[in-house]
Amino acid sequence: MAGLPFSISLFFGGFSVKFFTDYTNLVLIAIVLISGGLLLWPTISRRGRGGLSAAEATQLINRRNAAVIDLRPSADFAKGHLPAARHLEFAELQAKVAQLVKNKSNPVLLVCQTGQQSNKAARIVQDAGYAEVHVLEGGVDAWQKAGMPVVKQGAAK
Repeated sequence: MAGLPFSISLFFGGFSVKFFTDYTNLVLIAIVLISGGLLLWPTISRRGRGGLSAAEATQLINRRNAAVIDLRPSADFAKGHLPAARHLEFAELQAKVAQLVKNKSNPVLLVCQTGQQSNKAARIVQDAGYAEVHVLEGGVDAWQKAGMPVVKQGAAK
């Protein structure tokens, strides 16, 4: 045991060992690690669910020409939908998934009323070979709460 501190001080240097054993420094290191984790948390948690906010979805549509697929029933789609959205009911998705987009490398944005059906549909679309599948977090409800436009019978609302 007597040789252990000597070898540690040779390996780390005397200053490093004192740095890591000082209580104040340990608290500062813990604060840095915790704050870094909290800063990364939104990114880490988003990967699991794959949801985009209304602002992020708008950027995806405008900058990358994402195909917007509305999975709601026809009556809900007619009441108001995202501009440029194509309608395909969730029940028909499995049969028509191959026809969503010609190029499977183009981004696809799935939309439903609350975001729950879109998460289920995302698995189906990914299994069909589409490389980039996104879900509008909160669905059309969140889109409208964010003040984004909806189209009803050809007119923006």
